Amino acid sequence: MRKREFYVVCHNIRSRENVGSVFRTGDAFGVTKIYLTGYTPSPPHHKISKTALGAESWVPWEKYGSISRLLKKLKRDGIRIIALEQSPRSGPIQKFRPRFPLALIIGSEVKGLSQKILRQADEAVEIPMLGRKESLNVAVAFGIAAYQIARFRD
Repeated sequence: MRKREFYVVCHNIRSRENVGSVFRTGDAFGVTKIYLTGYTPSPPHHKISKTALGAESWVPWEKYGSISRLLKKLKRDGIRIIALEQSPRSGPIQKFRPRFPLALIIGSEVKGLSQKILRQADEAVEIPMLGRKESLNVAVAFGIAAYQIARFRD
């Protein structure tokens, strides 16, 4: 059922706990596969396992060296690339109407996603911030985006 495929690309996420949270949340929302790129840590590691509560054992994942090569491969496979990042071209997540199959890219806790990566994306979405802080924890942001995307999978 290709129309329901939902991939996640974790790029340069430094925290093992955040990676574990992505696995756990990915499991909750039926993510097809998680790609770990850049310096994102990969299982097995006790800090990932502690936060994932074992989800890293059954959610499919792959460590991929080059995010640019991965994004090109995904596009060749007909997968839409969606960046979760605040940028001038980002639209609010609550207005996003996903088309499947898609891959959501989430990035570094500090730097987010580079302009080069944003240029490779088909679309960019962001979570509007109403308080004083300009961003959310990457795992929390992923949870919000995964929920929004999952609403359209049925």
